[in-house]
Amino acid sequence: MSIANDPQQPDDLCATVPDDWAGQRLDAALAHCFSQFSRSRLSSWLKAGYVEVNGQHRPGKSKVIGGEKLLIALPSEVLRSTFEESMASGELAIDAEEVPLDIVHRDEACFVLNKQADLVMHPAPGNRHGTVMNGLLYVDPGLASVPRAGVVHRLDKDTTGLCVIARSLEAHTHLVRQLQARTVSRVYYAVVAGDPPQEESVDEPIGRHPKNRQRMAVVPQGKRAVTHFSVLERFPSCALVRVKLETGRTHQIRVHMTHLGFPLIGDPVYQHGRTLQRLPEPVRDITDRFKRQALHAHSLGFLHPSTNQPVNFEAELPDDMQQLVSQLQTLVDGPGANEYL
Repeated sequence: MSIANDPQQPDDLCATVPDDWAGQRLDAALAHCFSQFSRSRLSSWLKAGYVEVNGQHRPGKSKVIGGEKLLIALPSEVLRSTFEESMASGELAIDAEEVPLDIVHRDEACFVLNKQADLVMHPAPGNRHGTVMNGLLYVDPGLASVPRAGVVHRLDKDTTGLCVIARSLEAHTHLVRQLQARTVSRVYYAVVAGDPPQEESVDEPIGRHPKNRQRMAVVPQGKRAVTHFSVLERFPSCALVRVKLETGRTHQIRVHMTHLGFPLIGDPVYQHGRTLQRLPEPVRDITDRFKRQALHAHSLGFLHPSTNQPVNFEAELPDDMQQLVSQLQTLVDGPGANEYL
């Protein structure tokens, strides 16, 4: 599937070649249409295959005829690095904005945030406003002096739950070192399709998907990734699972569970069509209405940057996941339940 059809692509990374540019080289037209980026950056994206012309990849020296649809489809880590390089060079500033944030803990060293769904963690080209970082700078302007406005670890846009924000450079360094040492405790709840084993650990490397650069996958050349999970509750052809991360790769839980054949309900990127088609119709009637990955960062534990003492925080399932679980429970307890078990 062409990534030009991905509804998550930001609007200002899409453009149409003007008709009066007919006969010009593609790389020149690209620089004209996306003047907010340097020619060298655009050239590197073109060579890396991140630029689509009417849904296809073309060399920079090819000619345009006018009217072509251009899309720059950047993987999340490229968006992040572009943003961070622009910040370091002073080309891009983050605006403080009043964004609704559920800060469940605050002290002089850190915030703990319970992130809602449909909220992006950080600005990037094509998505510079309404993010967690914009909101944090509104709450605490001093975060402008902390790397990434204090964000220590990220959650995907539609993943809910807990993350920690450092309020000083010292606290940021302290927390990042804990992440690197794998001493931060991160436990997630997820609803998956299928009938997973009661407990299992996954130790499979994760890297960029060899064919779809917008996805991650289990690949031999990837970085080591370790995930532990156990089943909390079973439903017909689904389960609520507790997932503990040992490492923190991009989309790690989503990739590992899909790799095992138990994709997250509602995941727009990693759902297995064949797995979902095998779900009983009453289950599909419920799961098809859940429009994001059913993933919630339930608990977070770390050594406090000021006291070096362990602290732990928990966040209940958000309303939409509670409703999903409740609806699946009715299939277990209701009339005819055995038909689906």
